[in-house]
Amino acid sequence: METIVPKRQLTLTQTSAIIIGQVIGSGIFINIPIVANITNNIWLAVMVWLLGGLLWLPQIFILAEMGTAYPEQGGPYYFINKAGSPFLAFVYTWTAFLTSDTPTLTIIGLLAADAISYFIPALSFSVYAKVFAAVMILSFSFLQYKSVKLGGSVQVVLTAAKLIPLFGVVFIGLFFLNSGNLEFESASLKIHSKNIWEIIPAGIGATVWAYAGFLNILYTSGEVVNPQKVLPKSLIGSIIFVMLAYVLISLFTSAIIPFDEILNTESGKFINPFMYIDSFKEIATGLFAVAVFISMLGVLNSSVITQPRLEYAMARDGLFFKKFANLHKEYLTPDFSIFAQSFFAIVLLVGDVNDLLGYFSLSYVLQNMLVYGSIFFLKKRQDYKPTYKSPIGCFMAVISILIQLYLAYGIIIAYPLSGLLACLLLIITALPFYHYFRKSNNRS
Repeated sequence: METIVPKRQLTLTQTSAIIIGQVIGSGIFINIPIVANITNNIWLAVMVWLLGGLLWLPQIFILAEMGTAYPEQGGPYYFINKAGSPFLAFVYTWTAFLTSDTPTLTIIGLLAADAISYFIPALSFSVYAKVFAAVMILSFSFLQYKSVKLGGSVQVVLTAAKLIPLFGVVFIGLFFLNSGNLEFESASLKIHSKNIWEIIPAGIGATVWAYAGFLNILYTSGEVVNPQKVLPKSLIGSIIFVMLAYVLISLFTSAIIPFDEILNTESGKFINPFMYIDSFKEIATGLFAVAVFISMLGVLNSSVITQPRLEYAMARDGLFFKKFANLHKEYLTPDFSIFAQSFFAIVLLVGDVNDLLGYFSLSYVLQNMLVYGSIFFLKKRQDYKPTYKSPIGCFMAVISILIQLYLAYGIIIAYPLSGLLACLLLIITALPFYHYFRKSNNRS
């Protein structure tokens, strides 16, 4: 009996669009006020966005190396399992499913509803917003169920569309450089009673969600054409692009909007630069609503492309519910995994967005530590033959792990305790489930 396997269909353009589309979303316009309130200084806030990107560089190098060594479905799960720890590979996937990947769909669905509520007021974080978010999640799940190639093409269009208003802010911001908003007197140089060594990690911790998503393309490595060349190019090119975009958007948003207005933005709400541009004032809210909505569609689509492949890979090894290992005979997509994750994301719609951000961010950095740590064991394997090698390989891995510890410290400072505790509780639940699947697999 012939084994059905995924088909390699995602090109360099599609792969890059998936990464950029998943990373650049609403995060920047939600997190600009959060970072501003933590730093209380325009220039320190811009520096935090730059540092947040620079801290990703060693991580991207390591991911590109491991990705070319083992370009298989499930990426991080596959690396950790190959490194010799099925248990930690299970913990990674279980944690991602419950506390980072699935909540991403929930958060993005709610933010999409909030954006479009300008045109449909009933969608302003009410029961109708949750119904709308559920419909959006299911719609993209159906698209990805039908075809990963079509989903990749849709992603190219959505990513291009979302970048137009973002860089519109940068272009318009050039005319506001003399507005006085960037002057040191207007930049609120007071640090209050906070220590600078607490401010910087907390600020960087608050950027984690805006920068998250690079890792996820490796979930679907088994469907990338010529992954040995495409993965390094798309990963390294994307981090440079995203970092520059965030720094410029942060800077020019601050040039357009008085810093006090940024500080007074309600937590979890978007900051709208178009509201402060005279020629756009009348249409600013509607324009920004459309821009954010398109951005959310891009994040949602890319997330549904990549995330279900993780559970599919683990189930294929017998360490997860068997149904998740199902691959559609005609479409060659992990159909059950796609719809199961969507269903759980809909269940999470009962949660609070601000708690979910902290819940997501902490689990994300803990997962990353497992991935980067696996490279020390993979390098000892005879079949570890990456076509791309990270500069100063092991040193980069050590830096990447230390960065995760640093980010965890910042996240604990920056976010509500309730979401963080919920995250840790769900991680602990991995232990009994792992033993259950292990026993079931042995019996089989």
